[in-house]
Amino acid sequence: MEKTADGVLWRPPRSCMDYWNEFKHCTSWRHRFHHYYAHGTSPSCQQWKEDYNMCTAWEKCKDLGAKAALQSSERSRLAEQKKFTPVWELRKVPPRDWNMPLRIPEDLN
Repeated sequence: MEKTADGVLWRPPRSCMDYWNEFKHCTSWRHRFHHYYAHGTSPSCQQWKEDYNMCTAWEKCKDLGAKAALQSSERSRLAEQKKFTPVWELRKVPPRDWNMPLRIPEDLN
């Protein structure tokens, strides 16, 4: 971890190469085709490139503006992931008969 100008230890949540790899994946033909098929729009990859640039600015110059921008970007990315509701309701406890053998249908015997 690196110390900032204000003496606080901090490091980016991902390595800079992770941001670059995400950008390259996002701009690949295969990902663009899949995203268009699934969502009907072309993906926006600019944020990955900006995050890569901010990460390298932090690693080279310890730029506090780059640090704040990178933190903000990661927070918004996490908030975006959490806004989707689950498809099914999660269980609190397993079913009572979870350890019983499964019933085999008559036609499979």
